[in-house]
Amino acid sequence: MSVSAFHEAPSQGLLIDSSPSLPNIMHLLEPRNSREHVEAFAAAVRAGLSREPKTLPFEYFYDDEGSRLFEAICKLPEYYVTRTEDAILRRHAPDMVKCLRRADGPLGEPTLVELGSGSAVKTRRLLAAALKRCGRLDYVPIDVSASALEESAGQLARKFPGLGITGYVADYRRGLERIMATAAGPRLIVFLGSSLGNYTMEGASDLLSMIGGLMGESDRLLLGTDMAKDAPLLEAAYDDSMGVTAAFNLNLLHRMNRELAADFRPDGFRHRAVYRPDRGRVEMHLVSLRDQSVQIPAARIAVRFREGETIHTESSHKYTLGMLAELRGAAGFVEESAWTDHRGWFRLQLWRRAG
Repeated sequence: MSVSAFHEAPSQGLLIDSSPSLPNIMHLLEPRNSREHVEAFAAAVRAGLSREPKTLPFEYFYDDEGSRLFEAICKLPEYYVTRTEDAILRRHAPDMVKCLRRADGPLGEPTLVELGSGSAVKTRRLLAAALKRCGRLDYVPIDVSASALEESAGQLARKFPGLGITGYVADYRRGLERIMATAAGPRLIVFLGSSLGNYTMEGASDLLSMIGGLMGESDRLLLGTDMAKDAPLLEAAYDDSMGVTAAFNLNLLHRMNRELAADFRPDGFRHRAVYRPDRGRVEMHLVSLRDQSVQIPAARIAVRFREGETIHTESSHKYTLGMLAELRGAAGFVEESAWTDHRGWFRLQLWRRAG
């Protein structure tokens, strides 16, 4: 798969830099000021805040400011996830990319596809190992934040001259469907961090099934998962002493003010993180500090909050080996290899489609 294979007609609304020395960035999501985006966001907010208990969809964390704050979270001393996963990648990246092979004949370049790429800092270990193994490689990151994608793609293009980069500003489904229909070479789909944990077990199974349904016999999925551990360690990771995670959570209110003309007073809410071992997850909430009412004109609702009432904004599931086996079987995968740190805090696993 060459970079040029991804060029799309301008009439399809995709923004492309056709320079061969720069990454191609394709936009499959509607702009945030478009009517389609505002209507979808408003509908999600109306549905979530009309429930008891109230919820907001975690997917809306990641506007440009949310993505910036999340990158800051990854550097915090309490947030062990990034450091632990990076140590595993540093040690085992060459083994993780053995499924990729040098292009031969019409198969096209080997391809590394990344879901939720963000800054792609950890991914560099896999890219370096794959380029050493294959000589050339196509890297196709998918992220909902255009600014994060453009910045990381530019940095990677300068660092790895043998890397062809085509980035997709897209959700996972739309991005993967486009990529998997086009990329002809052997493909490694990479889903790092603990992002799978944001989904319910049913939602995670659905997502993995979708990914598996697009994979061929020679394709592999490299999946990162955070493992269950003691409550104090987990709660500190999601409620850091510097308040960065709190700012990340409260940014949802700022975003609704910006994009939906809401009148949230963010100082009227506080961040709370709690580990629920009975549900196998850390939950993040926004807690109302007083009785208050909020107008959200774009969603055509007014929402009343009681003092102490919460909005459940995110779950982060912490897996056991049994939970992973259940997900793997339900989604139709077989495990080929797995790597973990010496404490068993984090796990990376290489899966292929069953049968």
